[in-house]
Amino acid sequence: MNLLYKLPSSQEGKIHLSDGEKIYYNVPIDIDEKGNWTEDSFLVVTTFKVHVLREDKITSYDIKDLDSASSEPGVGGGLLTVSINGEDQILAHYSSKHLSRFAYIARGINILISGRFEEVESSEYERICPKCGRVIPGTGICPKCSGNGGFYHILKGFIKPYRKDFFAVFILMVAVAVVTLLNPEVQKRLINDVLQKDGKVSIAMAFVGVMFFLSVSIVLINIAKSIATAKLGSKISADLRKQLFEKYQKLPLSFINDRRPGELLNRITEDTRFISEFIADIFCNLFAVFFIFIWDMIFMLILDWKLALLTISVVPIAGFLMLSLRKTISRIFHVQNRKNDDVASDLQDVISGMRIVKSYGKEYDEAERFKVLSGEFAKVQMRNERFWGLFDFVMSFFMGMGLVIVVFFGGRAVLGNTMSAGELYQFISYTLLLFQYVGWLGRLPREVSRLKSSLERIYDVLAQKVEEESPDVIDMKIKGEITFDHATFGYKSYQPVLENINAVIRPGEMIGIVGASGTGKSTLINLLMRLYETDDGSILVDGHDMKDISKKSYHSQLGVVLQETFLFSGTIIDNIRFSKRDATIAEIIKAAKLANAHEFISKLPDGYNTYVGEKGYTLSGGERQRIAIARAILTDPKILILDEATASLDTESEFMIQKALDRLTSGKTTFAIAHRLSTLKNADRLMVIDGHRIAEIGTHSELLEKKGIYYGLYTAQMK
Repeated sequence: MNLLYKLPSSQEGKIHLSDGEKIYYNVPIDIDEKGNWTEDSFLVVTTFKVHVLREDKITSYDIKDLDSASSEPGVGGGLLTVSINGEDQILAHYSSKHLSRFAYIARGINILISGRFEEVESSEYERICPKCGRVIPGTGICPKCSGNGGFYHILKGFIKPYRKDFFAVFILMVAVAVVTLLNPEVQKRLINDVLQKDGKVSIAMAFVGVMFFLSVSIVLINIAKSIATAKLGSKISADLRKQLFEKYQKLPLSFINDRRPGELLNRITEDTRFISEFIADIFCNLFAVFFIFIWDMIFMLILDWKLALLTISVVPIAGFLMLSLRKTISRIFHVQNRKNDDVASDLQDVISGMRIVKSYGKEYDEAERFKVLSGEFAKVQMRNERFWGLFDFVMSFFMGMGLVIVVFFGGRAVLGNTMSAGELYQFISYTLLLFQYVGWLGRLPREVSRLKSSLERIYDVLAQKVEEESPDVIDMKIKGEITFDHATFGYKSYQPVLENINAVIRPGEMIGIVGASGTGKSTLINLLMRLYETDDGSILVDGHDMKDISKKSYHSQLGVVLQETFLFSGTIIDNIRFSKRDATIAEIIKAAKLANAHEFISKLPDGYNTYVGEKGYTLSGGERQRIAIARAILTDPKILILDEATASLDTESEFMIQKALDRLTSGKTTFAIAHRLSTLKNADRLMVIDGHRIAEIGTHSELLEKKGIYYGLYTAQMK
């Protein structure tokens, strides 16, 4: 997202920079003090000042005089306010399209107020195209204004790798077209030269033989074409799904979390299927259609140019109708796709949460809710089909009128001996071919609109920028020293969840992370798991910036046991082996024994080959947790993350898991989150997170003596 616009020439001379001063941010203000739209108004933030440039005046504020800055969202827009000597003052009004932008600016001003000079950077893309004002679909690229994101450019990019396959299909299409166009000529000669002149039966049979040969040729070529296009479609579909799935793995969690599960699923199933079907069945047929279309009109003009022009006059009417309705068609089918996503997302949510649905007896309620969503989708679909039925009827009416014109004027020409019966039959055949393909082209806007929607949704994923690792990243054997150096992070960088975190964790040390809900404990371990990267500052591992270590190397030495244990659908052995694909049976059994899981696994009907079902719900919570611990033990990690690993378990299960965790954490740098503070008493040190920062750090006894935040949390829990 752009935070440094270029000032227009009318405003450039109003900003005067002193020595050592630079412009940090420059963003447009699109609403004036009276609530009217305005242009050429900007908010400029420099090293020492904040300037508000209106069309005819400039107001400046010294950074040192400001207490704080904040962006306040409202209905249809927001306000940027600053506090001066305890009093709030409005600097700018702005519309909703600038809400995120001014939130970043407020964050940047607050950093400057604090005496630091770091610049706030935004990784968000522009949601509104600054040129045409259209909503950008999610790629940061406007399909209308950018040559890189246009519909035809995207389609060309998908087709390019399959040029050889398309060439083979093109040859078959041309063969179909040639044979199709030859048939009416043979039929004309049969009528004129044989049937109307009492020709010999042998000659008639010869013509019939040629017609039979042409008909069989069309069938055989179409079979070959169908096989070729089916192979091409399957190849495109498989490749697209592979690309999408690989891209899903590389994209940050923020992208996945911002999309509904059903929407992501539809992109990899429905959209890829439709694109492959369109390219194989429709795009490939375009070659034959246009080839036949052009030569068909040429032959009609040769036979009778006046009648041909009269007949072809229907085509521009049909073309105008298609072009005038293409935006409507695109819009209604886009709505249909969104409703389909809603249905798929709701279905996936209900199936995933079926245990909760049944436990609360909400089967009927969920069925009714799904019925409403499905009904909305059905209404949109029926409305679209009614529209399309009317459109198809109008197209068919015009083409029917064209055929009536041919029969009427062509019949008069035959009666007037200016056209033979064979030529009329040939002309009618060409007319039927022409209208058949006009009708085919009439259905094209519907298919193109669906293709456009599917292409944009897939391109939305494939065009996302992935932060690639530097080629200079290193593989290293981790000892376990972790240093937080002014680490700052927010899921939106203008709203830090953790700010200015500083701490040094010694190798093998166990750190208990405590604090009230929402203070950033889980965010801290998300950073340690490298699910996100810091916005400012850094996290060092054995003196190396975490970003300089290859993710593969780092994650291979990281163990994770979370409160919500996730097991994949499959066998127990597959779930334990997930962390180390090449692990031997002996290694898996050893890990299971250390996790106190071997005994209960051995008692299962199929032992380690027992199928656990989706998310492992066929096992108890304690059993799932011990399998997760075995999975973590298998890699012998140097850094261990424990997030409420013993929460919500019975006493016996907790005892078994605690013994397994004691073995697991021995000699490993461990970060453990627990709301039950008594389980962290034996931690080497406790880190108390409060107010987005490390508020306290020390041993259990040291923090109790301090009688601060931890003391309050601990005594409240003991009571």
